[in-house]
Amino acid sequence: MSITLNRILWRPFGFGFSRRHLKVESCGITESESSIPLAWVSLIQKPNRTPDIFSLDQRKRFSTMPEIETNRRDSELFSPPSDVRGMTKLDRAAFKKTVTIPVLKVRKEIVNKLMRSLKKAALQRPGIKRVIEDPEDEESRLIMLDPYKIFTSDSFEKEELSILKQLNVSPQISKYNLELTYENFKSEEILRAVLPEGQDVTSGFSRVGHIAHLNLRDHQLPYKHLIGQVTIDKNPGITSAVNKINNIDNTYRNFQMEVLSGEENMMTKVRENNYTYEFDFSKVYWNPRLSTEHSRITELLKPGDVLFDVFAGVGPFAIPAAKKNCTVFANDLNPESHKWLLHNCKLNKVDQKVKVFNLDGKDFLQGPVREELMQQLGLLSKERKHSVHIVMNLPAKAVEFLCAFKSLLDGQPCSSELLPIVHCYSFSKDANPAKDVQQQAGTVLGVSLEACSSVHLVRNVAPNKEMLCITFQIPAAVLYKNQTENQETHDDPPLKRQRTDRDF
Repeated sequence: MSITLNRILWRPFGFGFSRRHLKVESCGITESESSIPLAWVSLIQKPNRTPDIFSLDQRKRFSTMPEIETNRRDSELFSPPSDVRGMTKLDRAAFKKTVTIPVLKVRKEIVNKLMRSLKKAALQRPGIKRVIEDPEDEESRLIMLDPYKIFTSDSFEKEELSILKQLNVSPQISKYNLELTYENFKSEEILRAVLPEGQDVTSGFSRVGHIAHLNLRDHQLPYKHLIGQVTIDKNPGITSAVNKINNIDNTYRNFQMEVLSGEENMMTKVRENNYTYEFDFSKVYWNPRLSTEHSRITELLKPGDVLFDVFAGVGPFAIPAAKKNCTVFANDLNPESHKWLLHNCKLNKVDQKVKVFNLDGKDFLQGPVREELMQQLGLLSKERKHSVHIVMNLPAKAVEFLCAFKSLLDGQPCSSELLPIVHCYSFSKDANPAKDVQQQAGTVLGVSLEACSSVHLVRNVAPNKEMLCITFQIPAAVLYKNQTENQETHDDPPLKRQRTDRDF
């Protein structure tokens, strides 16, 4: 539909008028699908005269600067054609669209110098050159300008006008018909145009080497192959897009996935915190969102410390710890994780510093961990200066494995400062997740941990669901058999005693 313009008001605030000073008063506009910004269109129609008043057919009213609603109008001008709505098979040719934008004509020899000063005013779109040849003058170039910032020569900032004057460049604006194609739209813009209006748009994913891992919602599934292809197209280095189709298997910590688009090769290579890991993503657990947490735990360790990694996966805790000259015992029940853990230890040249096991977590704790702790915490270790850390990163179930520490060791307790430090991960949907995790762990151990533990928020997993890490030293009363037996002969059972401790 056409735009009817009657009278225009352009109110300058003295010399050096800028786009920040533009005011549009009591304007109404007929609904239009025009791809030219209203304020700019109204002025380029009469480029040689200063308008007096701005007034349109009265249907909508507003009093604001034109760039205040940039996001809304940007979605109108730089959005794909409306007829792509509902597309389930990607047709790149359907995304062609012509828009009219402002351009500035300049001499080609000063383009580089001028562009440094016009960064804010220049058009910024994927795959579009901001400087193009002038079809009418080979000695000139056209600088494409942002149509939501530049309407007339008065729209330039004071500093920009000063540079233009210094370089003897006329600030007069011309118009240019620019053809947009699929390559010029962002992935979010494409998906927002394709999916049903008002529905959530998937633009984020986890990157695992060359693989984009998406978690699509039900309303997005009819468009899953298109979403996968767009993800590949718009992210250099991504050659495969997959969607998780079931929850993580708590036994082996992997999940079934569907290849949405691209190659089916799940053998991948990732780089995290300066370490390299290789594995088959379809058979092991890997979460790039835990990179910071892997680094956090590593920073807690000192050279010479001992680390027991109960659910080691492919080695993101074990390998950095070994590189820090810690003694590492790493375990995973998944045979594929065990295989790639061994491989990655060699790949990162720490295979001589890591002892690798393929056991159930409880068997690992009650076997190799128990044997090593008996030596580390024994009478001959009184002069020991290093610490013992136990990492249990299986948030869906790790708390349940804490029961393996009850009466784990025989003999006399070691001094309290030598007791092992546990870093146990868990999920919580509670309103007070930290307290909830402390109570979860305390219930299993039969003691209160609220006064002797710290809880770190790792990340938000889903709405109202947090992943946390509780860190504490295992109480001697829990860890040592004689102490546990003595404790259980006292007046209160473990759960009741925990509640009493917390009340007082």
